[in-house]
Amino acid sequence: MAGGSARGREAAAKPAFEAALVDGFEGDDFSPAGGLYFRRNAEQRAGFYAFQHEVTRGSAGALKLGVRPILSAGGGSERAEVWERTDLRVPYERAVWYGFSVRFGEPIPQADHRHLIAQWKREIGPSARGDYSPFLALRLVRGRLFATVETTLRATDLAITDTITGTPAWLRRDAGQVRALVATDDGWNDEDGSRFGARTARVVVIDRGSPLPAPGSGWIDFAVMTRPGLSGSGHVELFANDRWVATVRGDIGHDDPGLGAHQYFKFGPYRSAAPGEWTLYFDNFRRSMRVEDVLGPQALAAYRAAGTPG
Repeated sequence: MAGGSARGREAAAKPAFEAALVDGFEGDDFSPAGGLYFRRNAEQRAGFYAFQHEVTRGSAGALKLGVRPILSAGGGSERAEVWERTDLRVPYERAVWYGFSVRFGEPIPQADHRHLIAQWKREIGPSARGDYSPFLALRLVRGRLFATVETTLRATDLAITDTITGTPAWLRRDAGQVRALVATDDGWNDEDGSRFGARTARVVVIDRGSPLPAPGSGWIDFAVMTRPGLSGSGHVELFANDRWVATVRGDIGHDDPGLGAHQYFKFGPYRSAAPGEWTLYFDNFRRSMRVEDVLGPQALAAYRAAGTPG
């Protein structure tokens, strides 16, 4: 009887990905409760991290992540990214909420090339062909903060000539991908968005009335829901500093052969090779299948008032 009860409890146990994850970076290492780690591989040779107690979001500690120039400018990339543990990754088309706070160290990069602070991707198997960009990313260009979603380029995308309606997009023909511009900070101008000269109806953005905060404004607390999917089933919610920024729906992500069954999140500075150090501070990481565990009170009230869109 006892053995049967134990087996029943084991069968009823929730999958590992459903566990709520939290890490305030207040100790000297990643908390087991957060499910995070600094990935050590060749791509991260330029990266460093430290658990420090001077720059924090009102807590006992925060994580410092940075990159140093070890490559010639314009050649390759430099990263210092923290990843979710593989065994905790969420199935690709399940909705999951993430939260984290970030502060930009000085100087804030002003270059017009690749700078990412957080990205959400689909697993890529060994048989997949191509380089798949994140289906959602928080990025920096010319000192401006913006967000993009990505999906597979279709022949119909290339036939669209209307540059007035739809969501601003960059048709990345060489990569076979469409990158849609879904949110920007208040300082954004036409020159910052010069690559997004096309339009797409496959990604629909509902502006919720708040821009992204400026990178130099201090701590920014992000809350994000991701549920990638094609054929119109993709869904992203984006909040910053307890304010609703945008809802994104439509074709989000990729379904090409060889891609894996899970999505995953990583954060930290990632740039094209450049001179000088680039530093970010992170705090207050949380991940949950429940919106209540991630959103602040004002944002949660607004989300509930809208009917808790699914």
